[in-house]
Amino acid sequence: MKFTPRKINAFLFLKLPSAFLTGVRVESISDEKSTVKVTHRWINQNPFKSLFWAVQGIASELTTGILVMKAIDASGKKVSMLVTNMSGTFTKKATGKIRFECNDGLAIQKAIQKSIETGEGQTVLVTSEGINEDGISVSKFEYEWSLKVKN
Repeated sequence: MKFTPRKINAFLFLKLPSAFLTGVRVESISDEKSTVKVTHRWINQNPFKSLFWAVQGIASELTTGILVMKAIDASGKKVSMLVTNMSGTFTKKATGKIRFECNDGLAIQKAIQKSIETGEGQTVLVTSEGINEDGISVSKFEYEWSLKVKN
């Protein structure tokens, strides 16, 4: 599969409808970075009229997962991927348009390459940060991905 925002958004519609229905959309993707946006709306709000934490989690995990899938595809190998740990910190009420960014594509590529070379599972810790329209961080998530080349 070619990794373009349009194709990933179609994938969301077909395979992750909760992400699609809550307005999570891929904005850009490269080998090093991915960006996902979501706008606070009625369908994705909490009782305090801000973006529900789980929707922020969906958007943030997607930024990291896209980079993992893209790196696996580029490796030409079959690699299993699994989130083994995650944590989130919320620093400001998330309203309006929120952009989640992950800049850890190179670390992911290195972990996959090491798994290919050693045949052993690798873990990589990656970060996705949610930023509002004013450029202020509203949340930060860390995901630990377990990656292992399949025989």
